[in-house]
Amino acid sequence: MAISRRKFLKGTAFLGGSLLLQSHSAREQFQDDQTDGASGATPEEDQGNGWKPAYLKLEEEGLFEARVEEAYRHLERCDLCPRQCGVNRLRGERGLCRAPGKVMVYTAQPHYGEEIPLVGRGGSGTIFFSNCNLRCVFCQNWPIAHEGRGREIEDGELASLMLRLQRIGCHNINVVTPTHVMPHILAATRIAMKQGLRLPICYNTGGYERVEMVRLLEGIVDIYLPDLKMMDGQESVRYLGTAANYPEHARDSIREMHRQVGDLVTDHQGIALRGVMIRHLVMPNRIAGTREFVDWVASTLSPETYVNIMSQYRVEHRAFEYPRIARSINPQEFVEAMTWAQEAGLTNLDRRSMAQLEHFRGRL
Repeated sequence: MAISRRKFLKGTAFLGGSLLLQSHSAREQFQDDQTDGASGATPEEDQGNGWKPAYLKLEEEGLFEARVEEAYRHLERCDLCPRQCGVNRLRGERGLCRAPGKVMVYTAQPHYGEEIPLVGRGGSGTIFFSNCNLRCVFCQNWPIAHEGRGREIEDGELASLMLRLQRIGCHNINVVTPTHVMPHILAATRIAMKQGLRLPICYNTGGYERVEMVRLLEGIVDIYLPDLKMMDGQESVRYLGTAANYPEHARDSIREMHRQVGDLVTDHQGIALRGVMIRHLVMPNRIAGTREFVDWVASTLSPETYVNIMSQYRVEHRAFEYPRIARSINPQEFVEAMTWAQEAGLTNLDRRSMAQLEHFRGRL
């Protein structure tokens, strides 16, 4: 059983610019389950086979700097996400996400509870950004996402965090909730690249993206890790903070991500190098539209798309106020969801989800 993001964050904090690492006991607790003997080789060791992060090629072509400048211009009248609040964040104005002009970080450290291809033995180098462009009533990280707990830093310091995660052996730079700080991530990546960053960037998003902004990431992001939370607009209005157009934007942006990087590619150790990995949280009473989700992935993207169907829904934040989601899912609901995925023809389901399927089937 992998550590949940809530438990991971509960024991961490970002203090005084320090990078706080998980304890060795936490690291050991989850390594064996997630690696199956992976040696901890970094993507750099696969460059003999021709692999290198996408942003190196973009820099070699002389296009990276212009891409950063273009991204930053969107902060002047912020339209980074489908909310398109139009505020000038460079002058301190704040939209629905409440993000300031500078990037805000809550914590940055190796994470051993992410998907197995991201974790290896060195962990996924997660950087958790404060604030969020969604307002999910069931948010497990609401103090960070909704209240904006964290600390403002400069792009250069964000670059230093990336480099430190590389030095301690992480396999990727996993930027969590990145949509509203995408320009800062691009700027920091270029700064870090000039100082030796060679890890793939993993764009770990809630899925509420604009295709136009995702196109700015082409040639910079190697791994996309989007959620596809809801397939129905009315359910999105109720549970995602009035985001009626969430399903449309999530599907469109994931299609663009898949066009850019395709299905998941790993190195000889099974560590992710490039590709799309989609998360979908099973919710009570079929609210998430899981059957529609798996059918859409199989028919629109590829049956080989890496899909993580997650069972860890809990009643968090304001979920208790909504009767239809005021309980955890039961074994039948998860087995049903995984069965739909298999019937849809999906062939690259998360290994941990498959183990949970057998566990839940044994309880029925």
